[in-house]
Amino acid sequence: MIPALLIGREGSVGFPGKNIYPVVGRPMMEYPLLAAKYSKYVDAIYISTDSKKIMEIGERHGAIIIERPAELCTKEALGEDVFAHGYRYIRDTTGKQIEFMVLLFCNAPTILASTIDKGIEVLRKNPFADSAVSVSIYNMWSPLRARKLGSDGFLYPFVPFEVFGDVNKLSCDRDSQGDVYFADMGVSVVRPHCLENLKEGLLPQRWMGKKILPLLQWGGLDVDYEWQIPLVEFWLKKHGFTEEKIPYAQRSD
Repeated sequence: MIPALLIGREGSVGFPGKNIYPVVGRPMMEYPLLAAKYSKYVDAIYISTDSKKIMEIGERHGAIIIERPAELCTKEALGEDVFAHGYRYIRDTTGKQIEFMVLLFCNAPTILASTIDKGIEVLRKNPFADSAVSVSIYNMWSPLRARKLGSDGFLYPFVPFEVFGDVNKLSCDRDSQGDVYFADMGVSVVRPHCLENLKEGLLPQRWMGKKILPLLQWGGLDVDYEWQIPLVEFWLKKHGFTEEKIPYAQRSD
């Protein structure tokens, strides 16, 4: 069995209502939902939430609702714990052997069904890999360029320059350190043991395990601020979404 698990809660401090915010004519959460729905391999879609509106949208697409416990609905709750809870619910209620979990966020609409399918296929070919996750290259956000604010009000390197090697060879060129891959939260296809042994995974997204394969795309992002909406709209339109159409062959089922 390969279930997809989509998570999103009611409250959001930075961008209230972001999960159902209209983007190219649809609630934001519909895009990861559609990606799972049109995957060749996903057998069932689950949504973990405390939001009635998210539940209603999910049910329209045939998703099974997991009512998220109150302790996992706070702003302090971690996504990894929500994923682990959802995995246990699916495992225990279905009694089926789970091959992979397809993990999605309601506020991460930059994902296609083909990327999910590729993730499943590469994991089947690489039995020693823990997961396959969507990544985008953002060289302009290299740790080399990151700064932190000191107590004296001045900016300092976020990471010591020595971490990058010979400091005499460093430059302001955004590509000087090679490509910088960011997990863009579009999808994580993971083996069950990643969710059963969260503490063994790499920070900050421990549900991915340790041996992580990349699913390269461009411009992927999860939305936490309203100013990101034009970026998402650009991405979706470039991938064939309009208010009237989706880039998937319609099914008779």
